[in-house]
Amino acid sequence: MSDAILFSVHDGLARITLNRPESLNAFDATLAREWERVTVEATSRDDVGAILLDAAGRAFCAGGDVRAMAQTMGSGKDISDLAEVINTGIRALTESAVPVVAAAHGTTAGGGLGILLTSDYAIVGADSRIGSLYANIGLTPDLSVSAQLAQAVGQRRALQLVLQDRMLTADEAREWGLVAEVVGGEDAESIAAAVRARAEEVARFWLAGAHGAYGQAKRLIRSRPERTFAEQLDEEARSIGAAFDTPEAKARVAAFASASRKTASKENA
Repeated sequence: MSDAILFSVHDGLARITLNRPESLNAFDATLAREWERVTVEATSRDDVGAILLDAAGRAFCAGGDVRAMAQTMGSGKDISDLAEVINTGIRALTESAVPVVAAAHGTTAGGGLGILLTSDYAIVGADSRIGSLYANIGLTPDLSVSAQLAQAVGQRRALQLVLQDRMLTADEAREWGLVAEVVGGEDAESIAAAVRARAEEVARFWLAGAHGAYGQAKRLIRSRPERTFAEQLDEEARSIGAAFDTPEAKARVAAFASASRKTASKENA
């Protein structure tokens, strides 16, 4: 246990906060292990209906802690093993039926881009910058960047980002489809607070609605590459039938039908 990640669950919302602000929340071995632990726990709990992923300090995540790598990693196998630990958490978030919103203020780079891509709905600050930068230190993309970036923005744009020393502005990231919203403010501190507040609004919206249905919709879209088109149609049919049998759906369908009948009666009066 450490304070490299802060984790809490309240009223159905799990909050995961990267907490190495002095290192721009870059991953070292301790953060990697804590990330694996809390993501698996958050996606396994029955009392969690939404997950909010944010970070302490002035940046979201700068990827891997290069100084720690140079000092403590003796071989490429050490780096690969560390990536696999983090990957467990990435799979937990992306494969779960729990929607994830990211509040990604400040800088997101390298493996931090992969962490951002684990979210289903990303919100950044107007001053945010997002990039790859792996090749600047002679490394290749990891933490799901090569697996998810092209799906998010298209292959050509993904190649532009990983083959150039480029940081996208917040508006460029939104234009590319990498993030959903850009939030402004008077200064860096107010922007970060506004990003977190908006991300919580999104999470609370899910929780106040049919959060089980939102989660299953996320699962269907995230898992689509595993299936043929025909298999996906079968899975959609199975999923909507299962959803229809839930108490949540039965209550909402009945309320909708009742409201429709009342509207029709007024129109025919």
